[in-house]
Amino acid sequence: MDDELGTCLRAWRDRLAPAEAGVTVGPRRRAPGLRRQELATLAGLSVEYLARLEQGRAGRPSAEVLAPLARALRLSGDERDHLFRLAGHAPPAAGAPGTHITPGLHRIIDRLGDAAVMVMDRAWTVVLANPPAVALLGPEATGDDGERNVLRRHFHGLPSRVTRNPAEVAAFRAYAVADLRSGLGRFPGDRGLRALVEELRSDFPEFAELWAAGAVSPSAYQPKTVDHPEVGRLILDCDVLEATGTSLRLVVYTAPPGSADHASLALVSALGTQHFGGRGAPA
Repeated sequence: MDDELGTCLRAWRDRLAPAEAGVTVGPRRRAPGLRRQELATLAGLSVEYLARLEQGRAGRPSAEVLAPLARALRLSGDERDHLFRLAGHAPPAAGAPGTHITPGLHRIIDRLGDAAVMVMDRAWTVVLANPPAVALLGPEATGDDGERNVLRRHFHGLPSRVTRNPAEVAAFRAYAVADLRSGLGRFPGDRGLRALVEELRSDFPEFAELWAAGAVSPSAYQPKTVDHPEVGRLILDCDVLEATGTSLRLVVYTAPPGSADHASLALVSALGTQHFGGRGAPA
């Protein structure tokens, strides 16, 4: 089945237009699909490993490799399931909360323009971040420092560009705990969500105390203050949108058109992940 897996991966890569995948290309490009390097970057894999997968020389890839590949290739649900079966894995359980980003949801994210968008599951783990979100939030959106879970980052004190005063920290924690309880009510079979709750209850007395209070709250609008290392402070609207039929939420950062924060957000997107030795940049 290794040959069939490689054949499908190559075919899916060849059919995906760079623009549809959010990849910018030059006017002289002839290849209609994605290059191997581009897909590897989108899926968080090395080019060498992806080459072995496509050539049928990599053995059985793990589910942790297949899920980001399916997202990067923008596979349908049926195609995602076929990918898992080819690799010798059972497809994600039908009764489990869905975390697959469908091609339609990808297109919605693409059409949000200059908004910074993260896709998170019910346990607050970042599944996808668009380029403006990566530029705005850095490691919190990418998990480049080894942690993609927003709440684990917060309670462990990992770096975040989102700034809060003590009152805002208390309000955020109360909201986050109530949101987790709401998520468990909706998705009682989500083992990842349940494991996160047990971990935080064990490690952080404040979390355990808030959990014991029993509050339940759905996802909600919250303004955010972001301190960007190059552009400075931005005050942004942060809306959480539910993806119907899945356990995914879109966390969308925007600013009113014409405002200074809107101009700053556009500048952040234009700068991308470049550093110019500005405020907060490493010496």
